[in-house]
Amino acid sequence: MDSPIVPAIEIRTPARCRWYSNRGKQQMLYRHLRNIATGSGRFGRYCLMAPALVCAAALFARIGRCDEAVPAEPVPQYYKGNIHTHSLWSDGNDFPEMIAEWYRTHGYNFLALSDHNVLSEGTRWMKYSTIIERGDNTTLKKYQARFGNGWVETRGTADTANYAVRLKPLNEFRSLVEERGAFIMIQGEEISDRVKKKPLHMNATNLQEAIPPSGGLTIREAMEANLRAVEDQARRTGREVLVHLNHPNFGYGITAEDLAFVIRERFFEVYNGHPSINHLGDDTHPAVERLWDIANTIRLSELNAAPLFGVATDDSHQYHGKPGSHTGRGWIQVQSRYLSPEHIIRGIKAGDFYASSGVELKEVSFDAKDNILSLQIDTKPGVQYTTQFVGTAKDHGTTVTLENKEESEPSSEYKYSSPAIGKVLATAKGEAPQYRLTGSELYVRAVVTANQNHPDPSFKGQKQQAWTQPVGWRRHIHSE
Repeated sequence: MDSPIVPAIEIRTPARCRWYSNRGKQQMLYRHLRNIATGSGRFGRYCLMAPALVCAAALFARIGRCDEAVPAEPVPQYYKGNIHTHSLWSDGNDFPEMIAEWYRTHGYNFLALSDHNVLSEGTRWMKYSTIIERGDNTTLKKYQARFGNGWVETRGTADTANYAVRLKPLNEFRSLVEERGAFIMIQGEEISDRVKKKPLHMNATNLQEAIPPSGGLTIREAMEANLRAVEDQARRTGREVLVHLNHPNFGYGITAEDLAFVIRERFFEVYNGHPSINHLGDDTHPAVERLWDIANTIRLSELNAAPLFGVATDDSHQYHGKPGSHTGRGWIQVQSRYLSPEHIIRGIKAGDFYASSGVELKEVSFDAKDNILSLQIDTKPGVQYTTQFVGTAKDHGTTVTLENKEESEPSSEYKYSSPAIGKVLATAKGEAPQYRLTGSELYVRAVVTANQNHPDPSFKGQKQQAWTQPVGWRRHIHSE
């Protein structure tokens, strides 16, 4: 008579595991369970003498561990992450472990801490009064409840001015939150510079050492100097480091021409979840997406330079319900075979990612032979999706004059108001939109908008969206 089928069990290890359901392992598990119950067989006799947990561990070892989190030949997959995050190490209002735990438990695969002009390293104590002022009187209690008093370090006497809490560095707490093949931490910094009262913030992801702001006489000079400083460290340390320009409309410090002419910079924030960064622009400043199209038009038509790629980030600061920049507003999905800082950054540099404020994509592909940009949207029940394919025609009719190349000259952004720049070339409904390039475009990108409001909007009327990277531009870059 056949042995009864034992229901599939899930053996959970630090790696992501799959259900054991094949008949061979079911039979093996049944045989071991029967021996345990009867005390027969060597394994059954062993379990009569061993503690129950030891017996269970031995049983799991006998039937084999679950699939490895990192197989020998992994297939590319999307990994979700946020690369702009603030903690108590600078102007955020929560402990870094608590922030990491939120992202880990909400479907993210990687998180970069990027505090202002500092890495989370070394010894630092923060007064309890400062923690309450930034967060609230539950901030420390929630930290203690989650990680325990054995982990949380305090000094001084409670309810006195000398009461303080130790901020843990990344190299100390990462082992508490990282999970192989599922979630990793990346060290970053928001290099926060200022030129003639204009803010210039650039995130460097996967640094080894903090980089002080380089400064400069102009925004472009400071951008170049900060980029060189990061590149120098990357070469010296042998690390993959990503630099992206943050919130260009914050303080309206960055123009489209700044984005265009600093061709060493290849990445910027097309969406930032902070409500004070002027995402939509105003009567005299273009919206952030418009900046993207203007800058890429200048790069491709005038400068023989590769376009900017767009990332989305939270820029999270507030974690206790206060108004401001929150978690879960913007992220990137990076296609990679491996979940490691180096492979994630290589994927971003290759353009194998998309940015999102809520819409998820199953696939983004560009067939360079047939010139077709294709998307597969991960749809939700009852939600409708509209995809706009945006690009600039080669004959857009606007040129860059020599005087526009000098930052001391007035901005010529509104000389780039031609409807051919950043034009909606086609609109598609449904879950599998496509666009065939005609060859007349400098580039094409896609933006997908759901008819669903953002659950925690950073600006009025915000819908959930996703942005793909420009394609079809390589034919316009000529090596000299």
